[in-house]
Amino acid sequence: MPSRNGAETAERDSDKPGASRLSRRRDRRKAEIVRTATELLSSYGYQGMSLEGVAERTDIAKATLYHYFASKDDLVSAALESLTEEVLTRLDARRRTVSDASATEQLRALVDEQILILTETAPEVATVFSWPKSWPELFDEPMKDMRRRHDAVFRTVAEEGLRRGEFNCSNINVALQCLHGILNQSSVWIRPGVVADHAALRRDVVDCALRLFV
Repeated sequence: MPSRNGAETAERDSDKPGASRLSRRRDRRKAEIVRTATELLSSYGYQGMSLEGVAERTDIAKATLYHYFASKDDLVSAALESLTEEVLTRLDARRRTVSDASATEQLRALVDEQILILTETAPEVATVFSWPKSWPELFDEPMKDMRRRHDAVFRTVAEEGLRRGEFNCSNINVALQCLHGILNQSSVWIRPGVVADHAALRRDVVDCALRLFV
């Protein structure tokens, strides 16, 4: 724990002219490093991603990376958390656009948004989380937690639909597992060169997914 004098010094430093500018610059550089690490994870998986590769792509010395992240695993953790938060933020924003609608329409919006994320707006999400055998054990629990947080978004709406009598599924856990399976496969079904009309196929996938509940 920092000493009282140390805390006071940090507070004085933050009040100095230019301190916020330096902080913003550091935050931008840190975000750039995380984005680069995510790109490498998406392309090569955990084993293929290296601090040397991140340093080269961001055009900074490898030693400089240690000013931001203590290790490769620290950086990978930040990249995974950043992706998770991005997905959760997008899902929350999409759900809020239909917050007054039925549970069916809310679930439809969430499923549609998730497929958009995986196939168009952030396809790296699908590829990063599709390397199950390459992750060290230390990521087992964090990734389980990320999946639980993601599942909770859909589960909340599914449970509300059951309470309202809109949904009729005998086992919500099975239905949600099947839903996640459909979502995961959507990045395989809807990709460049496979079908011309992505929007139409996405609607079909959403309709099929909703039949698990309605």
